[in-house]
Amino acid sequence: MIAPADDHAFERILDYLRQARGFDFTAYKRTSLVRRVTKRMQTLGVEQFDHYLDRLQAQPDEFNELFNTILINVTGFFRDADVWDYVNTALVPQLLESRRQDVPLRVWSAGSASGQEAYSAAMILAEAVGKEAFRERVKIYATDVDEDSLAEARRAVYSEKQLEGVPPDLREKYFDRAGDLFTFDRDLRRAVIFGRHDLIEDAPISRVDLLLCRNTLMYFNADAQARIIGRFYFSLNPAGFLVLGRAEMLFSHASLFQPVDLKRRVFRIIPKVNHRERLLLLAQSSREDAMVQYPTHSRLRDAAFDASTDPQIVLDPVGVVVAMNAQARRTFSLSTAEIGVPLQDLELSYRPAELRPTLERAIQERREVTLAAVPMEQGNAARYVDVTIVPLFDDDSTLLGSRVTFRDVTPVKALQEELTHSKQELETAYEELQSTNEELETTNEELQSTVEELETTNEELQSTNEELETMNEELQSTNEELQTMNDELRNRGTELNASNAFLEAVFASLRSAVVVLDRDMRVQVWNGGASDLWGLREDEAQRSYFFGLDMGLPVADLHQPIKEVLTGAATRREITIGAITRKGRTAQCRVNVTALLGADRSITGVILLMEELRD
Repeated sequence: MIAPADDHAFERILDYLRQARGFDFTAYKRTSLVRRVTKRMQTLGVEQFDHYLDRLQAQPDEFNELFNTILINVTGFFRDADVWDYVNTALVPQLLESRRQDVPLRVWSAGSASGQEAYSAAMILAEAVGKEAFRERVKIYATDVDEDSLAEARRAVYSEKQLEGVPPDLREKYFDRAGDLFTFDRDLRRAVIFGRHDLIEDAPISRVDLLLCRNTLMYFNADAQARIIGRFYFSLNPAGFLVLGRAEMLFSHASLFQPVDLKRRVFRIIPKVNHRERLLLLAQSSREDAMVQYPTHSRLRDAAFDASTDPQIVLDPVGVVVAMNAQARRTFSLSTAEIGVPLQDLELSYRPAELRPTLERAIQERREVTLAAVPMEQGNAARYVDVTIVPLFDDDSTLLGSRVTFRDVTPVKALQEELTHSKQELETAYEELQSTNEELETTNEELQSTVEELETTNEELQSTNEELETMNEELQSTNEELQTMNDELRNRGTELNASNAFLEAVFASLRSAVVVLDRDMRVQVWNGGASDLWGLREDEAQRSYFFGLDMGLPVADLHQPIKEVLTGAATRREITIGAITRKGRTAQCRVNVTALLGADRSITGVILLMEELRD
């Protein structure tokens, strides 16, 4: 009996498989994975995960057996016939109508196992376009992680039982018979490309028109399923189709796929438009000759500074006014005579705002400092300005001076006040609506809770459905194994019966008496000659202790010869002793004692050949 699952011990098995074998099983559903590993352990009679890890490390070939046990390769030709009928009658015509004849048709069979699904698709498409066009237009990519299954798929040789799902006309047309085996059509086989592919790790096949992934996703956990579905989205052409297994759904991927036929699990992608634009950055060259100063540029800079609409003054490092524009002179009643005067000597240094501490802070922190919405009286009107002080530095970070800018924000301030007033009015309306909104929120929360419960229930049902389907696949695989074992046992039983009948015929044909004893001196064979000679029927002697039989042969005289043969002291002994036959006649009987050898050449008993000597 297998011990209860130890998560740490089981995790060590997964770590070993990932590090030593390069295969990561952590994306598979844990319950199914534990069940499959446990099944392999039961086959070997191992009860602890740690003990099984020791076997994996000691016997490298065991990995292949475990790998084949975990990957349940249950498949068949045209499995779920109604799905294939829909593919044949609905999907294939749409795919062919939407493309020119020179455009190839690409099919991907993901998780193809031993190839039956890929070859089913090949037969449907060959029937739709003809064998000649099929070779030119169709490419089928069949992938799996199991190399043994891929090797079987590449051989394309199947038994009559495996072809039960193939309609008779397609079997006759696309399979060549050789004895009890059938080989898939070579021309169609060349269009099917088999390769190893990990759905989680490897890049997906692109520009696919028909993607078949049936009863493969259900073995993976939710995160792995989401990653695989995302890859499928980028694999499919906009007009392509995705066909899943009957236990698989896309409830949580409604933004990527929309159902075409939900009952048969057929989906197509929802196209998305990418609105992001890429900008081309142009390199700008700078040359020293472009920085040459011309005499007129100084006047141009002065004119541009003077024409600025915001009042600006420029100070040197010690706070002396070195420039002021026309707007500053008009706004603060200044003149060019104030140029060269320290800022602290001007009324501007403290009205409309105290500039000196702000100027010191900007220079000390070497960054721009702004005094927002400073009130300033201008005539009878109240105005507001943003005062910005920017320290100016040379290329070597030497302080050159500072610039003070006064930006009129009175309209903005008015808008802010209007906005504040509007907010107050809106707050009043908001308070009136708050109660209703709270009631609606309560109702919405209740509805949301109900929706979440329904979604949780749906996810649980989906997970349960996938788990049941997985178990069904496992049971089907086990059933196939048992059927194979039954066939083998039946064949062996038939062979054994034939051998027994042959031996019985041989013993019955011998005129001499033949008796076979095991090591416990129990009679195993008592032929007709023995019955005629000693008067005991076969059913009376069978399984009886030889030296306890009531017959005319003095069996005590055979103790020593039989013992010598059983111990290997002699391979054969012959003795002649007096006896009384079934008819009461006194006669001399010659007894040959020969060793009975088993399959390993060990002595398992003796054979007694008895003959009446006649004068």
